[in-house]
Amino acid sequence: MREFNRQAEGNAKKIFSASRKKSAIMPADFMTDLQWNHLRAVLRGEILDPPPVGFIIDCPWLPGWCGRDIADYLSSETLWFEANRKAIETFPDVWFLPGFWSEFGMCTEPSAFGSKCRFPRNEFPFADKIITDVAQIADLAAPDVRTDGLLPFMLNRLRWAQPRIEGLGHKIRFSVSRGPLNVATFLMGATEFLMAIKTDPEPVHRLLRIITDFLKQWHALQRETFPTIAGLMMLDDIVGFLRESDFVEFGLPYFRELYDVDLPVKFFHNDAPCAQSIRHYPDLGINLYNPGVQTSLAEMRRLCDNKLTILGNVPPRDVLAQGTPDDVRAAVKNLLREAPDRARLILSCAGGVPPGVSTANLQAFVEAARS
Repeated sequence: MREFNRQAEGNAKKIFSASRKKSAIMPADFMTDLQWNHLRAVLRGEILDPPPVGFIIDCPWLPGWCGRDIADYLSSETLWFEANRKAIETFPDVWFLPGFWSEFGMCTEPSAFGSKCRFPRNEFPFADKIITDVAQIADLAAPDVRTDGLLPFMLNRLRWAQPRIEGLGHKIRFSVSRGPLNVATFLMGATEFLMAIKTDPEPVHRLLRIITDFLKQWHALQRETFPTIAGLMMLDDIVGFLRESDFVEFGLPYFRELYDVDLPVKFFHNDAPCAQSIRHYPDLGINLYNPGVQTSLAEMRRLCDNKLTILGNVPPRDVLAQGTPDDVRAAVKNLLREAPDRARLILSCAGGVPPGVSTANLQAFVEAARS
């Protein structure tokens, strides 16, 4: 392991050459200054040729793709860094979001509230709920984002990695968290939280108030720690389980507060159904959205009045993970046919890259976008 670490340190100091780019507007590294400017151009509605390709990558895909157990990936800064470095070098024309994501699966935010976090050897981490009765919400204490749970370890990993990331031509660009509804379901349980919306709305609002204040402080600390951050990324699939009126009451006001920051990139992921809520996203300030497969690209554009840049929308499991390279190429071409107006579109899969996606399938995706 000592020799592996020595080699990894040496690799991390190499500057990844931009000469591998394939076109004048698609540089090799995501999160370089030039690439960041191109992302912002897409968000403004400018069209890049060829169309950009981007993916959300984290522990569901990276460890398996690198032949590592999930526990090793999450507990070793060197293995984590090398996995992310390998991704940007293997796919030099892909925009990886958020880029070198420091995370502990779904455990990061719940751990700060005192959830018992489980880390199986090669399964996804999971946080046990801590609220078994809505009456307990009254006694829930707000975490200290500087000291509690796994938050300091997430920041320390990035502190260690920052010079190595910048040595590759990248910068830390995003503060990242799960959204307030998602965190609430980990603290209460998804079924229990969704039922409480109807049976005990007042305690639910108190819970969401505590979580939202915590998340605002957490994002602020990430920005304070890394001044290069100029984007906010939030993931909350529970939005997709609410009808519109419930989203307006229990989601909209809290998301509005969280996205009320002066940043050029405001990124939201919800790969559960979005038809009932997507029209509200632009009003929150969101300008980049990663959806699921439930709603077509054309329909999403209609519902949001084409005010969002969509990061999508090839089926992640059935095509990108389980299909052949030819299946992937066909799906990308179908998506491009569906989008004769390629403004505000970053080709991707719906949601993050799932487990089991092969190098050949990602290469086929990129090739189809370039052809």
